[in-house]
Amino acid sequence: MALIKSVRGFDPRWGSECFFADNATIVGDVEMGNECTIWFNTVLRGDVNAIRIGNKVNIQDGSVLHTLYQKSQVHIGNNVSVGHNVTIHGATIHDNVLIGMGATVLDHVVIHNNTIIAANALVLTGTEVEPNSIYAGIPAKKVKDIDPEQTQEMIEKIANNYTMYAGWYKEEQ
Repeated sequence: MALIKSVRGFDPRWGSECFFADNATIVGDVEMGNECTIWFNTVLRGDVNAIRIGNKVNIQDGSVLHTLYQKSQVHIGNNVSVGHNVTIHGATIHDNVLIGMGATVLDHVVIHNNTIIAANALVLTGTEVEPNSIYAGIPAKKVKDIDPEQTQEMIEKIANNYTMYAGWYKEEQ
């Protein structure tokens, strides 16, 4: 069973149909919506500030979400896929976003709707990522504009796949 721990008087809370892998860690001031999946070796550390996650968000294996004390929170919208080994620290991510494997998103970053952050990208503190675009590189820069409908469709497909994968584990319990 996932490690779910209270700290500083804050208890993690979540909606219906969520899945937490056995060794996921969810600590403190963390709230998430419905149909979220938190995968193996993932840490959501809401000990120093809040983490807010919308509906149908998948945070894949080895990812870490954390914040700065009293200065930043993590806000993730709906229908967001966070790839394997991603670090998100005190950033705001709007709806229909894909964060590629190994990416790092630092404090006070804002990622707007229908956007892809490429694998291994480094999104520097304070960056505002345009909607309907792809950002890549170190530091991350805009690579191109993308069709918001196609992007939303692709990201929704990934989110639906992770809901399906979670169902496989629920069947085993």
